[in-house]
Amino acid sequence: MPDHVSILQLTGVAALALATVIWVVGLVRLLRRDRSEAVPRRHGDALRAMPRQRQPGPDTESVELTPEEHAAFAGLVRQFSDSRP
Repeated sequence: MPDHVSILQLTGVAALALATVIWVVGLVRLLRRDRSEAVPRRHGDALRAMPRQRQPGPDTESVELTPEEHAAFAGLVRQFSDSRP
C-alpha cells in the first residue's frame, strides 16, 4: 500500500470498482434476456393466458349534428387551428 494514499481513498476506489463490476454484470444479463425474448414467436404463442374474444365489439355509433351544432363545431376548429403556432 502506498504511503501517500489514505485507507479511505483505497476503500473508495475498491467500492467504485465493485459497483462497476456489479453494474456491468447486470447490464450483460439484461441485454442477454432482451436478446432471448426477441426470438420470433408463432401466432398461437402470443398470449396464451388471455382468453379469445367470443364476439366482435359493438358497432361504431354516429350522431347527426344539427346545423347549429355543426356551425359551433366548425367555429371551435377554426379557433383552435388559429391559435396553433
